[in-house]
Amino acid sequence: MGARNLGDYPRNLGQFRRRFPDDEACLRYLVETRWPDGFRCPACGAQGAWFLERRRLWQCRACRHQSSVTAGTVLHRSRMALADWFTAAYLVASLKPGISALQLAQQLGVHYETAWLMLHKLRRAMVNPGRGRLSGEVEVDETWIGGRQAGLKGGRQRAGRKALLVAGAVEVRTKPLLPNGKTPPHPTWLGRLRLEVIADPSQATLGGFIGRSVEPGATIISDAWGGYGGLAGLGYTHRPLSERAMRQAGLDADAVPGIHRVFSNLKTWLRGTHHGVGADHLDHYLNEFVFRFNRRFYPMAGFATLLGLTAVLPPTTTDEILSPLSPGEPSRRRGRSTGLTSRRFSHQIGTSPTLETAVARLTATLDEASA
Repeated sequence: MGARNLGDYPRNLGQFRRRFPDDEACLRYLVETRWPDGFRCPACGAQGAWFLERRRLWQCRACRHQSSVTAGTVLHRSRMALADWFTAAYLVASLKPGISALQLAQQLGVHYETAWLMLHKLRRAMVNPGRGRLSGEVEVDETWIGGRQAGLKGGRQRAGRKALLVAGAVEVRTKPLLPNGKTPPHPTWLGRLRLEVIADPSQATLGGFIGRSVEPGATIISDAWGGYGGLAGLGYTHRPLSERAMRQAGLDADAVPGIHRVFSNLKTWLRGTHHGVGADHLDHYLNEFVFRFNRRFYPMAGFATLLGLTAVLPPTTTDEILSPLSPGEPSRRRGRSTGLTSRRFSHQIGTSPTLETAVARLTATLDEASA
């Protein structure tokens, strides 16, 4: 069984059905993806193995260690057929607006809870931990996810707000000149995207998000909010634009139109496809939106990428998906409205952490994730 070629993935539903008609075809694809140069034992590193067809395991000829091609993936120990998992991955990657758990349950003929868990496991396989940071010119801004709320004063008021604050950064690329030397009608386009739930719009928090998302040396374009101060000291070229000054000058008062368009599409997608999401899982819906946005010009490649990532990333258990985020929370509250359903960041609201505190929190989170 040889390694599959790059770009060897179905480009439409007909090709998908012909390529993956049953579980055996899906199993062959996983083998070719996980062991492109032939089987290598994860225990001793030796090549060559017997295939135990009844249990679908590979037994090393040297040390007799038994390996499963789905070990360490979202498919591991799943009772669902491989063909159903592949269908779910294909629908997630190929449908432009995505697919909800209710729609997936109807397509696969499974219970809603089963489809919901499948989608969440796939979402957790969408983020490549080794992905590169953004570069060039990058627009940065924040937005609230959680709907309108009466009685608030100002867009950055945190006290009493039920929504969650999301920071975003998107590359702004310039199109080349036309053959006649003129500027194209739409001279810019949006490149890669990063989104992240943040605790507050303080300088330390926004600086941490930008440091994790953007390469030093890039040009950061933002509004005039003071939380973006100090970026020059972090190795960035900062271009703050005052929307008030732009209005007074008779210009279009939109300092960062690119990331604003992203936020608008994100909120439309959350409402239209998922009809709102809970705060406990907002991060993973953001990951799906980023995954989809960054592959919008070649969505079919997302199918191969998604399954390829699941072959190397550790799986997420059902208990981990359903567990509450806040320490001491007895259970995750039901409901779809995005808000502080698990008192998320409640220990941080009301104070702006220092940079050292933010770094310590990030380090602790990474240590817990790797434990």
